Amino acid sequence: MDYSLSFLDYSPSDTIPEQTQPDSGPESGILDAYSLAVTGVVKRVGPAVVHIHARGAGQNGHRHGREEVEGTGSGVLITPDGYIVTNNHVVEDARTLEVRLAVGSSYTAEIVGRDPATDIAVIRIPDAGLPIARLGDSDKLAVGQLAIAIGNPLGFQSTVTAGVISALGRSLRSRNGRLIENVIQTDAALNPGNSGGPLVDSRGSVIGINTAMIQFAQGICFAIPVNTVRWVVTQLLKEGKVTRGYLGINGQAVPLPVQVVRHFRLEQETAVQVLDVIADSPAYAAGMKEGDIIISLGHEPVRTVDDIHRRLTRDAISKPLEITVLRDWTTRLEKEIVPGRNPD
Repeated sequence: MDYSLSFLDYSPSDTIPEQTQPDSGPESGILDAYSLAVTGVVKRVGPAVVHIHARGAGQNGHRHGREEVEGTGSGVLITPDGYIVTNNHVVEDARTLEVRLAVGSSYTAEIVGRDPATDIAVIRIPDAGLPIARLGDSDKLAVGQLAIAIGNPLGFQSTVTAGVISALGRSLRSRNGRLIENVIQTDAALNPGNSGGPLVDSRGSVIGINTAMIQFAQGICFAIPVNTVRWVVTQLLKEGKVTRGYLGINGQAVPLPVQVVRHFRLEQETAVQVLDVIADSPAYAAGMKEGDIIISLGHEPVRTVDDIHRRLTRDAISKPLEITVLRDWTTRLEKEIVPGRNPD
C-alpha cells in the first residue's frame, strides 16, 4: 500500500483567521527568551559533549563461550587536555572505548578512574585544546528552574532536551547498593545513551551528570549533582579511586520491638542488625559480635544501613566514633570504633 504525505500550505492570497495571527504579547516574549536560553546553552556546551562507544566481553549463552557486547553513552569534556566525565556504568565493563567529538573526530580513550558508589567515572583522550564545559554549583539550584540535557540517546548524537528541575535532595541506589545522596530529579527527557551526559542550567553551567530514568514513567529522570561530581573527580584524578570509611560488618535493617524502644527510650523504630563481622576489621577490634543491634553511630541514630554509609566518609577514617549497640536485645553497650580505609 502506498502512503502519501499532504503538506499544509497557503498562498499569499489566503486569509489567515485573526486568532492564528502571531502573538506579540508577553507570552511571545517569554517563549523567545526560553528559546534563546536553550540555543545559547547548546552553542556553549554542545561542543564539549561526546559520544562514547564501549566494547566489552559478555556471555553469549553458551557455557564457556563469550562474545563481544557493545554499548553507548555520553560524556562531557572538563579539561582542554582530554579528561571526560561520564557514568561508571557506561565504561565499567569496557575492553575498549571509542570517543567521538561533536565535530566528528574519533579517539581511543583510557579509563582514569571509576567510582561505582556514585556512578561516576573519568576517562581521557589523547588531545589538547579541546572545548570544555564549565562546572556550576548544585547547592544553589532551585526547584522549577530550567534544566537542559545534552547527550546521545539511542545513538542520535548531540540531542537536546529541556525541562525543569522537578525536585532536589532525592536519594538513588547505585548499582553496588550504596545510596547516592542529593540527587537531582528532572523532567528533561532521557533515554538510553544519555547516561553520562551533562545536565545544564540556563547559563550554560553543568549542574549534574545524567545517570538514570524510571522505565515506563514519563518525566522522572535523575542526575548526580555537580558538587558530588567535582569531589569524586578530584579523588579519581589524584588516586584513581575514591576512598571511604570501613567498619568491616555486614548488616541489615530490622524493626525494633515496641518494648525495646520504650525501655531504652530510643528515637527510632528500626536499627541495623550485624549479620557478620569480618576478621581483623575495625568492628572486630571494637569487640562487636554477630547479632548486635546498632542503634547509633557518632551520636546519630541508625535506622538503616544507609545511615552508616553516610557517616563513613573519607573524613571519618582513623577518627574514633562512638557506636552504641544492643546485645541480646537486653544490654546496651557503648563502644569506640575507629573506621579504616575501605579495602575496595
